[in-house]
Amino acid sequence: MKTVRLSLRTLLIGVIGFLTYTNLFASNVVVSPNGNLALEFNLSSDGMPIYNLSFKGSEVVKTSKLGLRFTNVDDMTSGFTFVKADTSSFDETWTPVWGEESEIRNHYNSLFVTLKQPANEHIMQIEFRVFDDGMGFRYVFPEQPKLDYMYIKEECSEFAMTGDHIAYWIPGDYDTQEYEYTVCLLSKIREKYEAVLELDNASTTPISPTCVQTALTMKTSEGLYLNIHEAALIDYSCMHLTLDEKTLTFTSTLTPDGTGMMGYIQAPCVTPWRTVIVSENAAGILASRITLNLNEPCKIEDTSWIKPFKYMGIWWEMISGKGTWAYTNDYPSVKLGYTDYNKCTPNGTHSANTANAKRYIDFASEHGFHHLLIEGWNIGWEDWVGDWKEDVFDFVTPYPDFDLEEVLAYAKAHDVELIMHHETSGSTRNYERRLDTAYQFMVDHGYHSVKSGYVGPMIPRGFHHYDQWCNNHYLYCVTKAADYKICVNAHEATRPTGICRTYPNLVGNESARGTEYEAFQGNSPHHTLTLPFTRLIGGPMDYTPGIFDLYIQNENRKPGSPRVSTTLTKQLALYVTMYSPIQMAADLPENYAKHLDAFQFIKDVAVDWQKSLYLEAEPAEYLTIARKEKGGERWFIGGITAENARHSRFALDFLDKGVKYEATIYRDGDKADYETNPLDYKIEKKIVTSKSKLDIALARSGGFAISIVPIADKK
Repeated sequence: MKTVRLSLRTLLIGVIGFLTYTNLFASNVVVSPNGNLALEFNLSSDGMPIYNLSFKGSEVVKTSKLGLRFTNVDDMTSGFTFVKADTSSFDETWTPVWGEESEIRNHYNSLFVTLKQPANEHIMQIEFRVFDDGMGFRYVFPEQPKLDYMYIKEECSEFAMTGDHIAYWIPGDYDTQEYEYTVCLLSKIREKYEAVLELDNASTTPISPTCVQTALTMKTSEGLYLNIHEAALIDYSCMHLTLDEKTLTFTSTLTPDGTGMMGYIQAPCVTPWRTVIVSENAAGILASRITLNLNEPCKIEDTSWIKPFKYMGIWWEMISGKGTWAYTNDYPSVKLGYTDYNKCTPNGTHSANTANAKRYIDFASEHGFHHLLIEGWNIGWEDWVGDWKEDVFDFVTPYPDFDLEEVLAYAKAHDVELIMHHETSGSTRNYERRLDTAYQFMVDHGYHSVKSGYVGPMIPRGFHHYDQWCNNHYLYCVTKAADYKICVNAHEATRPTGICRTYPNLVGNESARGTEYEAFQGNSPHHTLTLPFTRLIGGPMDYTPGIFDLYIQNENRKPGSPRVSTTLTKQLALYVTMYSPIQMAADLPENYAKHLDAFQFIKDVAVDWQKSLYLEAEPAEYLTIARKEKGGERWFIGGITAENARHSRFALDFLDKGVKYEATIYRDGDKADYETNPLDYKIEKKIVTSKSKLDIALARSGGFAISIVPIADKK
């Protein structure tokens, strides 16, 4: 169902605006459908575009500047006059292919302002959309006789904060998001910056001591929650935010490409949306669908082949140090060439071999997993080490110890589909040259999904992971994959901005610090309590949870670093709190075999949802989410906490009235603690109804997971 209507309030705003256009400094206001948010646009005395945003009569974004600067045409930051402004209202309900809910409402009032610089007759338009839970704006450049292409020097979009808010942030970086989140006042970001870089060792191209990445969540002293991000990042450079410590104003900072430009645009064109979500509670940040709504509708006509799934993988072996991606250790002697696999000595630790693949297939099949990711199956890993080569992988040639045809036949016989792995080594040009061949190889061999990776410096050299060139590359791979009916899970790519609405075969991204760091220096307990409020605002994350070997120690871990910083039942809860339409059971089969009773939750939990309810939420502290499976009557609940133990108390009033359910509760044991006793857990069953209330104790960095099944559905 889709409806579009013009509200009376919007009509009145339009009339008032029309009557004031003769005034050069006229004010234009658009309010949200529920009247809580008001966006006011003005031109300053020197013709500079400015705006502010209010919530229930109080400013949440103070007067902030808008515009762009260019290297080849006059700056579009001042000297404007009004041409016209149009207002409208829009209301639709659309159905995502997969998601946290089966229907999404897209309801907003809009203001579309046309501005002109009389000095050069350049036209710039700014479109604002105001939702009940926030707003978005973007720049529009229509086709015009005196303006063609523009080299971007700087985007001047500002977000002026009203106070010294608590911020949940990671440092601005042109090439990585794999930092732990820091929580502090805006005024303390510079003070924390160097310590964050030193602690994380993740930085590759940090920007400045007051630059942070989006999605940025903040909490005001009045208890309001704000989130700044971008939507529909297409043919443009990724945005960071640089803070002016005196005014507490954020300014857009774009990622430069290999030429030093911040981007290239050509009229007619639009920029990505800049978004601000506003909520009186933290749950409202999680429930917002602004990022998705500001993207274009699905462009894939037939989506029947796009299906969410759970999978296992030969991955944690290499991450944890048990095995290797590479087939041989002879690579130092061939550093300037390419490995001859007929002459080299096998290292005996290569994980992606035929026998090991069959072992994983056996376990996956026995426990109802129908997908298996095999990394390190293809030649090239040796020649990549220590070098910055353009032509490393061909994406079609297996190692000598991996019989591709035999493994595929074995997997098919056990009802398991293999997931392809394409590590590009950051060489976008090599990957694009080989992409059609690689995708056709997948189709010919029955692969329907691929995990891609972009580890290391980008090629062409001098380019960055988040610049315009690379953003276009990532989207090119996704759209090309759609032609072959292939789903993409891209790691090390730009953090998502809701493009999965338009191209739902983009089923996952990493683009943040995930589970793999638990095998290195570890993730602090608050990290997974912050990601849903920040990184996941733009789209799902392939976080790869489900680690049961919580005492893991290997040579990669820093001396004195903690063990995996969760309890076992927190690992279960992540399948609910860290949303993704693809979820990995990341640990080794032998580790799951030790705890098959707890592993049952991973087997049972759904990955596609009819409805999601955010029962308790506070960034970096705690989170409880209940989700109802799509196409069924089961509910699943996940609750997690950070460094502090706590009790989670909530009602089950969302269950159908008059129906009895069996709840299986996986919770921390009485002596559980993530540092001293992470494997202490209990499993309980009880009968519940919509009148039931639960009180569950969570250990430090603990959690709980609940499956709720109608009694009538029990066999």
